[in-house]
Amino acid sequence: MRRLLATLLAAAGLILGPAAPASAHAGDTSEVTSYRTAVTAVSGAPGGVRARMVEGGARVELTNESGRSIEVLGYSGEPYLEIRPDGTYENVNSPATYFNATADGGTALPANADPTAAPAWRRVSTDTTVRWHDQRTQWTEAGLPPQAAADPDAEHRLREWTIPLRDQARVFEIQGTLDYEPAPLTWAWWLGAALAGLAVALLAHRWPRSAGPLALIGGLAVLGYAYLRTADGGGLPGVLVLAGLLAVAAAYRHPPFYLALSGFVLAAFAGFGSADVFFAPVVPSAGPGWLARAAVAIAIGVGSGLALTGVLRIRAATPAPPRVHDPVR
Repeated sequence: MRRLLATLLAAAGLILGPAAPASAHAGDTSEVTSYRTAVTAVSGAPGGVRARMVEGGARVELTNESGRSIEVLGYSGEPYLEIRPDGTYENVNSPATYFNATADGGTALPANADPTAAPAWRRVSTDTTVRWHDQRTQWTEAGLPPQAAADPDAEHRLREWTIPLRDQARVFEIQGTLDYEPAPLTWAWWLGAALAGLAVALLAHRWPRSAGPLALIGGLAVLGYAYLRTADGGGLPGVLVLAGLLAVAAAYRHPPFYLALSGFVLAAFAGFGSADVFFAPVVPSAGPGWLARAAVAIAIGVGSGLALTGVLRIRAATPAPPRVHDPVR
């Protein structure tokens, strides 16, 4: 078992190695949200230029494999980013450089931030794929949009947006949409997770050999969720990967202590630690939101059931203390 754990940890280290594409601004992380933003087209783009939303819609990702220099224009039409064949540059005189430093656009502008000033380019990466927050793609007002406040249980198209790009003198644009979506049935996902936990505990108690296949199901569900998070542009979530690998290892060998440990890690870190997906419709994960919610519900249910099973088996295997008899008087 120790050799197996060492192999799994080494594999996790190799998986966590690849770097994500460059970000013009880093720091804050993606969260669940009620707002779905999507790229619908890159109108008039030269070959090799493509865009998508990543990290649950928190950032725009632009890839330039055209061999040409493509500029992203800021909020006043000034040069903001330039993706050249040798990497990505940002204009330190563009107000967008500072507005886009965080998701809420709350960074104070320095004195040099002037959209009419000549560009001053600073290289931020050697990559030709770049990601950035863009306020044009987001709902930035306080509170719900009026139509969502009037009918929060329905979907609403809030607006269509564009981000202008420039290829030398020719301007084209990224086009997209911003929608409000109602919250999922949070209580139903919690109920499903609880029922799954009860079912796993009962199955593992009634048929002890079922613990291995159940652990495999839980581990593969979490590893699948980790993949979906990565496919959406986020970095590979190490906690999810390790929790999934521990559960997969428990399918191979599952002495009571290790069964309890792997079940606890699966439920606590991959399950309850990711339960925010139950509360909002848009999650930082590729594919439909229900897939992410199902994986988290499985992690909570299978992990809790296996942890309980492991604890009960430890107690059953612990010899009872000898009885102390009173001397005969």
